[in-house]
Amino acid sequence: MNATPLPRSLSKPLLAALEDTPVVCLLGPRQSGKTTLARALVPRYSYVSFDDADALALAQSDPNGFMAALPDPVILDEIQRAPGLLRAIKMSVDRDRRPGRFLLTGSANLLLLPKLGDSLAGRMTIMELHPLTAAEQSRQPGGFLAAWLAGKLRPAFAPDTVPPDPLALAARVMAGGFPEPLTRTPARARAWHRDYVRALVERDVQDVARVREPHDLARLLELLALRTGELLNISTLSNELDLRRETVEHHLAACERLYLVRRLQPWHRHESKRLIKTPKVHFIDSGLAATLGNLVAEDWQSRRDRCGHLLESFVLQQLNAQAGWTDPDLHFWHYRDKDQVEVDLVITRGARTWGVEVKASATPSQADTAGLRRLADQCGADFAGGVLFHAGAHTVTLGDPRFLAVPLSKLWEM
Repeated sequence: MNATPLPRSLSKPLLAALEDTPVVCLLGPRQSGKTTLARALVPRYSYVSFDDADALALAQSDPNGFMAALPDPVILDEIQRAPGLLRAIKMSVDRDRRPGRFLLTGSANLLLLPKLGDSLAGRMTIMELHPLTAAEQSRQPGGFLAAWLAGKLRPAFAPDTVPPDPLALAARVMAGGFPEPLTRTPARARAWHRDYVRALVERDVQDVARVREPHDLARLLELLALRTGELLNISTLSNELDLRRETVEHHLAACERLYLVRRLQPWHRHESKRLIKTPKVHFIDSGLAATLGNLVAEDWQSRRDRCGHLLESFVLQQLNAQAGWTDPDLHFWHYRDKDQVEVDLVITRGARTWGVEVKASATPSQADTAGLRRLADQCGADFAGGVLFHAGAHTVTLGDPRFLAVPLSKLWEM
């Protein structure tokens, strides 16, 4: 990887938030680049990290006194470790609402922590920094999502285009987006992923949940890695782990709070018995899921089903991150009905609805649009279009001008 720091597409929205909001909170997984981005964007800000034991002890023992002694403006790093400080920050902002006073970073989803979420609601701008997208790794602006939603994608067929290398796609998906392992060989990257999970389970999980047996949470993560992109079945997980259902739910919530996995809820236009209201589970980072699921790039052809689900998680990872700087009001779902007709990803803005299918094949066909057609019928006039990502080289329509087959490479070439 080039030694020059990779640009982060969230930079402009983050600076804009600091221009009009007293407190901006930048959340995301550990090691996703939050501190690096914050300190690079606002180098004049003072910096305090709550990974520092002395700073943490002071903040915990006397939040108001700690606040009174802070320089202004300031970056407060790993704020989830000092939750008592949030009330003191709120009181300080109520007295002085100048924009850009506090830039907080956190490696836990504070909105999923009831006490912290209540403190934050409506009082600050919250933004999420994901691991590096494929576009950021390629030093591209990451404009696929914006172009598609604006209706700017057009069919494009270039007869002399060299077909993409399947192993190159596999390597990209297996690498994921955490900056540090991207600088390593695949074997060393997998070692980093394992160390990363070990550190989170042994230390950080206690910031977000009471977990008596961290080893059980680690085993749950391994099972979830084998099921990324699949429907979530708590009962099956409970049986395989020999744990109570409530314990599995508790551990799963901790994994969500730490930005390890996310539940993708089912889409439905109306309450209907036709729809199976079961969420899917997706790893936040495809590289982490590949390591925990013991997948390598050479498995791309021989373990197609597993790799297909991993590719689905990868695409969600890219589009969800792009939404952060394209349109934060977008919502993500999946679709599946009683006939087992499904759409991998549904995106909504209000009533407007888009569908996304993901195929590892390089030769998409009209038969692959069955789910998109069903979704379009359900949505009626609210259906705005569908994309079928594939491993080929051309953008073509698939029988209906609303459905475009688009190369996966467009995610990092626009």
